[in-house]
Amino acid sequence: MGYMETYKSWCDNEYFDEATRDELKSIAGNEAEIEDRFYKDLEFGTGGLRGVIGNGTNRMNVYTVRKATQGLANFIIKDNAADRGVAIAYDSRRMSKEFADEAALCLNANGIKAYIFPTLRPTPELSFALRELHCIAGIVVTASHNPPEYNGYKVYWEDGAQITPPHDVGIMDAVAALKDYNKVKTMDKDQAVADGLYIQIGKEVDDKYIEILKTQVKNPDAIKEVQKDIKIVYTPLHGTGNIPVRRVLKELGFENVYVVKEQELPDGDFPTVGYPNPESAKAFELAVKLGNEVGADLLLATDPDADRLGVYVKGSKPGTYHILTGNMSGCLLAEYEISQLKEKGQLPSDGAFIKSIVSTNLANDIAKYYNINLFEVLTGFKYIGEKMLDFEVNHTGTYVFGFEESYGCLIGTHARDKDAIVASMALCEAAAYYKTKGMSLWDKMKEMYERYGYWSDGVQSIELKGKEGIEKIQNTLEKLRENVPTTVDNYKVLSVRDYLADTVTNMETGDVTTTGLPKSNVLYLDLSEHAWVCIRPSGTEPKLKFYYGVKGENFDDSKAKLADLGSYMINIVNEMLK
Repeated sequence: MGYMETYKSWCDNEYFDEATRDELKSIAGNEAEIEDRFYKDLEFGTGGLRGVIGNGTNRMNVYTVRKATQGLANFIIKDNAADRGVAIAYDSRRMSKEFADEAALCLNANGIKAYIFPTLRPTPELSFALRELHCIAGIVVTASHNPPEYNGYKVYWEDGAQITPPHDVGIMDAVAALKDYNKVKTMDKDQAVADGLYIQIGKEVDDKYIEILKTQVKNPDAIKEVQKDIKIVYTPLHGTGNIPVRRVLKELGFENVYVVKEQELPDGDFPTVGYPNPESAKAFELAVKLGNEVGADLLLATDPDADRLGVYVKGSKPGTYHILTGNMSGCLLAEYEISQLKEKGQLPSDGAFIKSIVSTNLANDIAKYYNINLFEVLTGFKYIGEKMLDFEVNHTGTYVFGFEESYGCLIGTHARDKDAIVASMALCEAAAYYKTKGMSLWDKMKEMYERYGYWSDGVQSIELKGKEGIEKIQNTLEKLRENVPTTVDNYKVLSVRDYLADTVTNMETGDVTTTGLPKSNVLYLDLSEHAWVCIRPSGTEPKLKFYYGVKGENFDDSKAKLADLGSYMINIVNEMLK
């Protein structure tokens, strides 16, 4: 069935509510709009769903959410796990609560219990909750840091991580097999509650979650020593982090936590930022203003579902703050957590430090310094979660720390996804600890550069929307595969990792080995002078992303080299897109 036929069926089929059909009829004659909404089904990928809210098969709406959930239900039933139930959480985005309810009621109609939070909760708490309740799966309704017109739907499995093989393929196949919306089940909410299928969870899970986070504190005495002096500014960016971040900091004894009032309350329009991304300087404008007013030691911002943390730290000059990239904050936390375990004689002999392939090689030097095993995984925290499960099942290591460059890390094993709540707590603890040593967090960061070398890393992206954009992204990667460069800027290409072909090619000898990781549409070039570049399509947005890193003689040299390599890459990619 072509997109126009699908469009007409939505207009005429009484399965779809009257308001939906009327809105779709209003775009009759706008073929470009109809095509964009119906040329494909909103893809249920390895991370679930993510798309623009609206009517149509290529949009986030109650019908596409139900269809995805029916596929998940069919897979769970086939797996003989229906009796274990599914935990559900949602963030502050438009339609998040409605989508969460639709998912719950679809599960209920299939005889599967849904354990659902009555109000918004952070993604990491969902990961914790499904493990705590021994559920077979979990759902979080969120589009993370995407603009307000987006929403999404992430699926987790029983280990608490987002779905990975073979479950991701099985669920995707089950969703794809559903062609007829009329076969998607739902039921009345009051009836589902009466039948004991729709079950609200809340305070008891919140309390357990906060308590287990507090067990990760390494130096409570340091917090007590400076709890009256250290000043923290925090913004939840209109999302889910407000209550849990403030609660855990208060219970640990931090007395001076200032919340950005304009961004405190949940709001799916994100009126003060538009694009609620803690990587964005705009997201921090109000926090910087407040930080200067109160003389804050550090500024923290969590994204809407509170799995990612942005950080600014106080500079040596009054009124100045330094931005910490995800690589910098991840390595700063890794250094603190690992060093404290080492100092206390608690670092396991098989300790494991995990990072994504596009994260900084500064992590490699930290691992080497503390004689801890470093593991690299594909981009996406689910692969870190998958590695954690492997450690538990096969006794191949003991998880100590994991992070990815996109502002996400996990301290502890209570969850299997990045956790900005525990990261906020740990950074405040680290700030307190170093303050007792007469150091700021920026002082510590500089000390790390002096010890490990001046690593700098960057990421850029090119947005390519719609059907044409997807084609351009794929074509660009194919062009690169067909014509792998021998040099990039002033660097020699030493080896090429093609994760789709599962090959690592030594450019000097021609020798080919395997990557050792699952297949993925990623190209990674190891360059001379410790530099590297990597290119991949975004898994969550219509973007072509490229990452790059360098090592310099000093801070200025490193930044200059990074800027040159970044400019070179953006020019090359733009040329290929023509």
